[in-house]
Amino acid sequence: MPYTGSLYERSASAPPVPPGLPFVIALTGFTDAGSAVSQLVDHFREELEPIPLVVFSNDVLLDYRARRPIVSFEQDHLTDYRPPRLELSLAHDALGQPFLLLAGYEPDFAWDAFSETVLAFADDYAASTVTWVHAIPMPVPHTRPIGTTVSGTRSELTEAHSVWQPHTQVPSTAGHLLEFRFAEAGARVAGFVLLIPHYLADTEYPAAALAGLDSLGVATGLVFQGDDLRDENKDYVAKVTEQVEGSEELSRMLQGLEERYDSYMAGSTLATPMIHTGDLPSADELAAELERFLASRPSPDEDKRA
Repeated sequence: MPYTGSLYERSASAPPVPPGLPFVIALTGFTDAGSAVSQLVDHFREELEPIPLVVFSNDVLLDYRARRPIVSFEQDHLTDYRPPRLELSLAHDALGQPFLLLAGYEPDFAWDAFSETVLAFADDYAASTVTWVHAIPMPVPHTRPIGTTVSGTRSELTEAHSVWQPHTQVPSTAGHLLEFRFAEAGARVAGFVLLIPHYLADTEYPAAALAGLDSLGVATGLVFQGDDLRDENKDYVAKVTEQVEGSEELSRMLQGLEERYDSYMAGSTLATPMIHTGDLPSADELAAELERFLASRPSPDEDKRA
């Protein structure tokens, strides 16, 4: 499809953007194992309330037949029409630190024009780093930390966090093209591929989104709260555990994946997986644990009598 029409519109109410911010990219599309990126986009929009700077044109970039917009029907009339959104926004993390956020659907058309436009915006705003995340299914167990493959120009991140470094060819995404163009331009760019258990890839796996948040935090220094996702993940994992324990076949599969994973990691000289947010206790859990610890200790008077 040839590129025609305006690729984007600037928001009339866009706030001023300070230079030198991290640039975060989350595009849903071709591969999104565990709905990792979809959950990230929802989390950013619901929790961070990003302010749009640029709204990209669906009529130029979106294949409506492949990704139908949602309409709401009430008995005898339509009440809502919700087309997909792709926006460049100004957002703030849990500490109020600002960053640029490109979030929404992966463009179906005009990839070259889209990538040129995104690079131009990153240059205009003097972005300090560029980081993007996507997820693929892998034969790994959900009982181990989610690993990542890290690519780009930031060798310190690859050395520290890339547990699988293959030599392969894969179908490209728009995110791959953006990373490639940013690298050509000499930008500090990193792409994190989340390695999601293949048997959970078609589900909405909260730990995948948590791992995505942690990957972005490691690369940018931004701080993201994931308490809701953490709570959802506890319930999710409990249901998965119940299904596994109720099936001898699933139990054997999980045991085999764990053995292969542990053997690979034990013999690997590569990085170790990050401990993502889903593995860490929340502030409330830490406080409760501290209270239990203090309650179990003898009082000072008891210590004196002993």
